[in-house]
Amino acid sequence: MTDEAPQLRASDADRERVAEILRDALAEGRLDMEEFEERLEATYKARTYGDLTPITRDLPAGAAPVVSLDKGPVDRGGWGGRIVGGEGSSTWAVAVMSGFQRKGRWTAPRRFNCVAFWGGGEIDLREANFAYHEIEINCVAVMGGVNVIVPPGVEVVVRGIGVMGGFDHREEGTVPDPAAPRVVVTGFAFWGGVQVEHKVTRAERRRLKEDRRRDRRQDRLDRRTSRHELRTSQRENPDDH
Repeated sequence: MTDEAPQLRASDADRERVAEILRDALAEGRLDMEEFEERLEATYKARTYGDLTPITRDLPAGAAPVVSLDKGPVDRGGWGGRIVGGEGSSTWAVAVMSGFQRKGRWTAPRRFNCVAFWGGGEIDLREANFAYHEIEINCVAVMGGVNVIVPPGVEVVVRGIGVMGGFDHREEGTVPDPAAPRVVVTGFAFWGGVQVEHKVTRAERRRLKEDRRRDRRQDRLDRRTSRHELRTSQRENPDDH
């Protein structure tokens, strides 16, 4: 990013690069936890390069995320780019006769604790980064429920105990991506339940749907082309048919 284009829209990759600078600053003692959380919140709310620039201006390597205006943001890509180290941006959640959500762009910690009492919660890791290559999600569900959503390729291990309730084991045993993080779901469910499911994001569903449409269009075009070539060949070489 450069100061010549402060009004350009920032991407998720731009925001995540700023978040990495903040995590490094927290680990080095340049920011305390309160400052880190305030700046991290501002980072994920930022819409333009101009919004991101002030967040790290007083930190090393922190004038802004470096972006080439010709080539766009550098894509770190793959699971390696999502295992970012540092601390999680949220480590616990409680729902008492209410609900909670952790979803979108956030950093899952090594251990996340949550309680749902006469309520429900959702922990969505599909767009999350990971502080470590394994996350333990400890769920206590009492007359309530917790839904854990993980992206395809992530290994799931369920170790929770249910009493007149239960933990969903259906997603165990799927073949994981070797580079993907591991999600271990533990805890206790009493008259409640903890569900775990692999699920793609809405954007990925739209992309897959568009890919299928494009493949169908290409298939129709190929068939029409083949029929046209056959008719042309028959007209040009009638004795061969």
